[in-house]
Amino acid sequence: MQRKWATDTPARVLVPDVALVQHDRPLPQHEPVVIAPATLMGEVALDKPAQYRRIEIRVGGEETLVTVIEILSPANKRPGADADAYERKRRDLLRSAVHLLEVDLLRGERRPPVTTPLPVASSFIFLSRAEQRPQIAIWPLVRQQALPVVPVPLRGPDPDVPLELNQALQRIYTSARYDLRIDYQPQPPAPVLSSAELAWIDAHLRTAGQRA
Repeated sequence: MQRKWATDTPARVLVPDVALVQHDRPLPQHEPVVIAPATLMGEVALDKPAQYRRIEIRVGGEETLVTVIEILSPANKRPGADADAYERKRRDLLRSAVHLLEVDLLRGERRPPVTTPLPVASSFIFLSRAEQRPQIAIWPLVRQQALPVVPVPLRGPDPDVPLELNQALQRIYTSARYDLRIDYQPQPPAPVLSSAELAWIDAHLRTAGQRA
């Protein structure tokens, strides 16, 4: 007796909408069909994988995480799956014994949530020390001033390490040649700046030779 094996996959019946049949019989000749070219060419919206970069300070040898430095990106702040993922990661860090330094230099979108009302400022820096939570240190940044030198906490008894943000920003700007890659002639994108900020930016760019 022949034994048939049972299968979990049900049989599928496919009914094609169009069938191509090959045979030796000559087909009647028709006028060639002209394919119409596309009127417009565009680009399809594709999901681009987000790449995140952060600086981690760990204890040598044992690899214990001590401090995380986050440079916030638009993906971290715009409502959506990426921002939700960052919020979950942030909550996990705040529940741990890890220091968290967040550098938010972006003008738009939501800020990292804090209970203290934030003043009007172009950007912020937030430092949450593990031993001082829920307190958090906040640096409101003024566009007309250089970025401050902020502390990077380590594991005690080691002292804080100074992070010279303004020097780091200048090095990145120079090495990436943003002076050649950015068009400074138009006004800055949204959100809208105040008239005083726009006047300062215009004067600064003219002095630097980036705006006629």
